[in-house]
Amino acid sequence: MKKALVTGAEGFVGKHLMIELMRNGYHVFGTSRIRQSGYLKMDVTNYEEVRSVINETKPDYIFHLAGITFVPSSRQDPKLTFEVNAIGTLNLLDAIRSVGIDPVIQIACSSEEYGLADEKELPIKETKELKPLSPYAVSKITADFLGYQYHKSFGFKIIRTRAFNHTGAGQSEVFMASSFAKQIAEIELGLKEPIIKVGDLTSIRDIADVRDVVSAYRLLVEKGTPGEVYNIATGKGHTPKEILDILLSMSKKKRIKIESDPLRMRPSDVKVVIGDAKKTGKACGWSPKYEIRDTLKTLLEFWRSELKEDGND
Repeated sequence: MKKALVTGAEGFVGKHLMIELMRNGYHVFGTSRIRQSGYLKMDVTNYEEVRSVINETKPDYIFHLAGITFVPSSRQDPKLTFEVNAIGTLNLLDAIRSVGIDPVIQIACSSEEYGLADEKELPIKETKELKPLSPYAVSKITADFLGYQYHKSFGFKIIRTRAFNHTGAGQSEVFMASSFAKQIAEIELGLKEPIIKVGDLTSIRDIADVRDVVSAYRLLVEKGTPGEVYNIATGKGHTPKEILDILLSMSKKKRIKIESDPLRMRPSDVKVVIGDAKKTGKACGWSPKYEIRDTLKTLLEFWRSELKEDGND
């Protein structure tokens, strides 16, 4: 049986990826920064912990998801962001080299690396010049290029993936779609007044279903070309207003006010981000299966269930 190690497995995407891998015949080990049942403890900033886990599991495949993923957090603490996203990736690669195994490695990079984009550059291809606009984006470029360098220097079988925005059940409420869904569920349960706080509703984002994203991760390690970088995107753009309108159409409460919240506005945000994933499709046959409405329905149902389980009937 194929052995896979998922770093950051306790996170939103990691949990979905573990399900995807197990459904497809993998024996999966997942890591968590803090000690918890069902996971191997591994803080990527601690080299000895990383090497110990690599040596213990000796996986055939490694999916490197561990990292700080919220862009505003990187502006608040750039140093920590680099320690986790960049040094954490370096620790992983050095540990693999030290143990002496030869797995296929996926490094989960980000569309944030592309940064500033002109209209003529849309949809964004892997060849676009990188113009990062946040410490997070720069930290992911570092991890991305470390993967390229270790492939070239040491022959590591590394697949780099640049996923565009994605959402789904279990996503943190700090992200736009999940925040809208949670607020609606709270209003339905009478936990807050019928007012939804929003940031900029005019930007355009390529938003995939997390289940499609983890499917792409698996297919690319199985069929992708080591050393290459692959976009994971739908090729379609949606505004936050469109996302909110779809969620509101599913709500059991019909009189809900919308209020702008300055704290939800981001500096140096890109207005339009749409990705081109043709290269990914050619490499492994992947294409997104879920429509945005299906994704948002799953997300809203998740929050309804989550809040009820917390005793908020």
